[in-house]
Amino acid sequence: MTKKIFFCAFLVFCQNFLLSGQVKVIFKTTKIPASKDADIHLFLAGDFNGWNPADNASEMLPDNAGGYSVTKSLPAGSYNFKITRGSWEKVESTATGGMTGNRSAGITQDTTITMTVAGWQDNFPKPEKKHTASANVHIMAEQFDIPQLGRQRRVWIYLPPDYATSGKKYPVIYMHDGQNLFDDYTSGYGEWGVDEIMDKMPAKDQCIIVGVDHGGQYRISEYDPYDTKYGKGQGDAYVDFLVKNLKPYIDLHYRTKKDPQHTTVAGSSMGGLISLYALLKYPDVFGNAGVFSPAFWLSPDLFRYAEKARLKKYSRMYFVCGGAEGDTMVPDMEKMAGIIRAKGVSAQNSPELVVKGAKHNEKQWNGDFPAFYSWLSARSESPHKSGSPKE
Repeated sequence: MTKKIFFCAFLVFCQNFLLSGQVKVIFKTTKIPASKDADIHLFLAGDFNGWNPADNASEMLPDNAGGYSVTKSLPAGSYNFKITRGSWEKVESTATGGMTGNRSAGITQDTTITMTVAGWQDNFPKPEKKHTASANVHIMAEQFDIPQLGRQRRVWIYLPPDYATSGKKYPVIYMHDGQNLFDDYTSGYGEWGVDEIMDKMPAKDQCIIVGVDHGGQYRISEYDPYDTKYGKGQGDAYVDFLVKNLKPYIDLHYRTKKDPQHTTVAGSSMGGLISLYALLKYPDVFGNAGVFSPAFWLSPDLFRYAEKARLKKYSRMYFVCGGAEGDTMVPDMEKMAGIIRAKGVSAQNSPELVVKGAKHNEKQWNGDFPAFYSWLSARSESPHKSGSPKE
């Protein structure tokens, strides 16, 4: 009888665990090094909260031993994270001020993770950064109006090397996170190097690339059409800005091929999410989307939106991510690609590529961009040949 009661209790526990799918994780630090802040606030930033460096739900509170801790309920899985003091300028560092890699942990059950912070990046002189943008990159506007959001934003533009002399019209790619596309000086953690890649392209394959800076504290909200615990979704307004304000301006002032087949939207992480949403909402404007490492986990409503969306015969989407970006990245991307194909889009027009061992960073997206652009320009025999998973 005792065995039977124990077995039933065990079944109930298993059912509850499967239903909730959550484990309790205590993240704690040992005594932290001194900082410049008179009033110290520590935060945990990771792939479970959109890498928000000042997420109130992930604030670490002081204990009685000079350390800090926060308890979170998370689905079992693998996670990457860092500790900040409220911004990426105040992120943890090595003892000599060097950049640290992401912390990572595979979590299968309730556990405590103890971390030692060696230093703070803002306690050391910033390493000298240099401008790396090529001569073909220009600041189109320092403060371009976004009337839908009541904000302004810097906009970059890459013009083909022969733009001034060719008289030709060019395809256009609209990209997000403009700070990180062309110039190491303005990037947070390295640049994509899109300009260097494009500079090597033959003249017949060139295009115009427009980069819109992200809005810092507004980034997650502007790149998400749905309300989440991280804020009210403003993605609809941001996409409306691209379509109703930015694209008309670009088409008026530059020689562009205006049709959707020659108009692309692309980005990574939250930028990948909003790129796909932009195509789904405006398939008659954006014919192509580059969906790099999309953060679909943050907005599951996008799957339902994709199921209902009406695509055009020419609609094309390129899905790519790293194999070391957490447990949900690959299955979420494959799920979305499956929804797109169920709507009649061929595998050739919706390739999905997983780069073995690649992580969530600009280095990966720099490596992914040439194959994406080759597919976009239809130069390769097959997107799966030109962009096969890397070993």
